[in-house]
Amino acid sequence: MIKKEFQLAYIDTAYRFAELSKAKRLKVGAIAVKESRIISIGYNGTPSGWDNECEEHQFAYDVRDTYYEDGWGYDSDTNRYTRLATKPEVLHAETNCIAKLAKSAESGEGAAMFCTHSPCIDCAKLIYQSGFIELYYSEVYRDRAGLNFLEQCSIDVYEVDCAR
Repeated sequence: MIKKEFQLAYIDTAYRFAELSKAKRLKVGAIAVKESRIISIGYNGTPSGWDNECEEHQFAYDVRDTYYEDGWGYDSDTNRYTRLATKPEVLHAETNCIAKLAKSAESGEGAAMFCTHSPCIDCAKLIYQSGFIELYYSEVYRDRAGLNFLEQCSIDVYEVDCAR
């Protein structure tokens, strides 16, 4: 386990990189650390060379009470329900971090990943497959499926309280 003062510094660094995301709904950052060195960074966004718009408006038929609970809002200009939805091509912060790591001479083998938010199940599978042995996160994302998977894989998982 990494010392608490370094945990806070690395989580803070992940939040700093998250600020670079162009996402409107949720900015997420991730960094990979090995032997006290940051070896890769990532934040959620589109692939290199693509436009930086991470979300698009989805429209629904005018069925007011049906969609209100799920992030849908009524747009009086169009008289329709709309919500911001993440585009399918957007890469999660953890995926971006691992992809950048794969392009370098470094390896995730034996490294720790620090994330602003806990990983989804797909990112958790990549974290495991890339050889990471520890995951530190600050906020829970939607559900615990990714965390549960990592714990089943004997990855040490730590929640870092950084008072944000």
